Amino acid sequence: MKITFIGGGNMAIAMIGGMIKQGFTAAQIHVVEPDALKREQLGTSLGVSTSDPETAIPQSDAILFAVKPQQLQAVAKSVQKQINGALIISIAAGIRVDTLSQWLNTYPRIVRVMPNTPALVQAGMSGAYATSDVNTADRELTERMLAAIGEMVWVEKESDIDGITAISGSGPAYVFYFMEALQAAARAQGFGPEIARKLAYQTFSGAVKLAMQSEDDAATLRQKVTSKGGTTERAINALETSQVRTTIIAAASAAAARSRELGEESTRSLEV
Repeated sequence: MKITFIGGGNMAIAMIGGMIKQGFTAAQIHVVEPDALKREQLGTSLGVSTSDPETAIPQSDAILFAVKPQQLQAVAKSVQKQINGALIISIAAGIRVDTLSQWLNTYPRIVRVMPNTPALVQAGMSGAYATSDVNTADRELTERMLAAIGEMVWVEKESDIDGITAISGSGPAYVFYFMEALQAAARAQGFGPEIARKLAYQTFSGAVKLAMQSEDDAATLRQKVTSKGGTTERAINALETSQVRTTIIAAASAAAARSRELGEESTRSLEV
C-alpha cells in the first residue's frame, strides 16, 4: 500500500497524522510538497517520505490532491502521466470530477471529498462522491483514510456535495459566529473576556456532547431546557421573533449556491 499526497498543508498533515494513529505506517505515505522547509518538517514530525514537484512520484494505490482549487489544474496536468492506475482523491473545493478528469486526460477513477476544518483535531465531518469507476476496494480505502480525521458520509449525486459544503464544510464558521455572539452577550452582562469565553465555549461543548450521547433529537433537547414561562422560553421567543432559524437556513442556501457557482466557474475555465 502506498498513498501519495500532493500538497503538504494543514489538511494533509491532519489526515496523515490521523492515518498513522489509525494503523497506516509512515512508510506507506509519501508527500509531494514544493516548500523545502515543509518537506523537512513532514519527514521529522511524521516520518513520511517527501519529494519536490520536479521528482517523479512513487507508484501509488491512491493519489490525494490536497492543493488549493486554483492550483489544481496545473498540478493535475503535471502528474497525469504518473497516475499508473491509482485511485484519485481530491479535497479541492468547487472542482467537479468531470473537470478534474479532463485535467487528468479523462481519467475515470475519482473520489471528490469535502472535509471541514475540525478535521485538524480529528473531529471532522466529510462528504464524499465517487464516480462509477470507483470500486468497492477504492471506497473502503477512502473510508479508512477519512476515518482518520473524523466521520464521513457518501452521497449518490455530485450535486449533493454543494449541500455538504453548505452544512458541514462551511458549518464550523456558523458555529463560531454563534459562539462570538454568545461571548458578546456574556460581555454585555458584565463578564470579563476570559469568563465570557469559557462560558460560551463550554456551553457549546457540553451541549454538543449531550446531543451526541442522547437518543433525543435537537428539537426535543431544546424543549427539555425550555420551561414554560421561564428564562429560556423568553430567549427562544426572541430568536424566533428575529427569524434566526430562517436566517440560518438562508445562509446555508447561499453557501450551497456559491459552491455551485464555483463548480460552474471551474468548468468554464476548463482547458482541453
